[in-house]
Amino acid sequence: MTVLLVALALDLTLGEPPNRWHPVAWIGRLLGHGARLAPQGPPWLLLLHGTLLVLLVAGAAAAGAWVVAGWASPWPLLRMLVAAWLLKCTFSARRLFGSVREVQQALAGGDLEGARRALGLHLVSRPTGDLDEGAVASAAVESLAENLTDSVVAPLGFFAIGGLPAAWAYRTVNTADAMIGYRRGRLEHLGKFAARLDDALNLLPARLAASALVAGAWCAGESGRRAWRTMRRDGRLTASPNAGRTMAAMAGALGVTLTKHGHYRLGAGPAPDAADIERALAVARWACGLCLAAAALALAILR
Repeated sequence: MTVLLVALALDLTLGEPPNRWHPVAWIGRLLGHGARLAPQGPPWLLLLHGTLLVLLVAGAAAAGAWVVAGWASPWPLLRMLVAAWLLKCTFSARRLFGSVREVQQALAGGDLEGARRALGLHLVSRPTGDLDEGAVASAAVESLAENLTDSVVAPLGFFAIGGLPAAWAYRTVNTADAMIGYRRGRLEHLGKFAARLDDALNLLPARLAASALVAGAWCAGESGRRAWRTMRRDGRLTASPNAGRTMAAMAGALGVTLTKHGHYRLGAGPAPDAADIERALAVARWACGLCLAAAALALAILR
């Protein structure tokens, strides 16, 4: 629990280290190099290459976390600090909230172009140049709700269950999915294992995050009952088996409609605006606090 609390303090005060010193950036470069070495050949060969790549890098990351923490074991204080730093690097609450806040402030100030730019730079991979204010706000709220799972809940959950090796194995799989888990070209087969494994690993964390958002809505003065109903009704409407749960819960909490044209429409009500992003941030902060308390409780019980 001490490691967990110190890791949270490091995240909130220091944020993310430069990519040069960030283990996740190292993992990303290793995955990228491995993907570029994928052979030309039939789909099964690409699938095999992608599977071995993810398993090897995830295993190396887990082993590396275990070795580094074990190296510091003769010095309890140093070991605690090293473990807290390693854990902090697997999640990024400050970056997630700060990125969404940047979009909110630009919209609140009437700077639609700045909001589009911040959205595309930090939160989404799709084009943002033609999005209106409602679509920009919707995408920011969607990203906040969806990324609550893989940026906070899942890493802490895997740490509570399996320590630093489990947290780093998860972070590697999630990074691989973000890099190669797409249904286009060679990535259709090269990244299929990463995408499917990431879906499987997030099945429980996504539902825990959605439940935390329902409870967070009640704590933040929003409608927890509507969040629950919307999550149950619309949570299956996305292509992902996980993302729709948290996004639908947030849409219900705020009483808005979250839309990605041609893909899904979650909730009932008007499109969100800058004020609704502010409300979403409050709900998500409560949800994060509840998840942190749950992780600490799990650690206490397992210990």
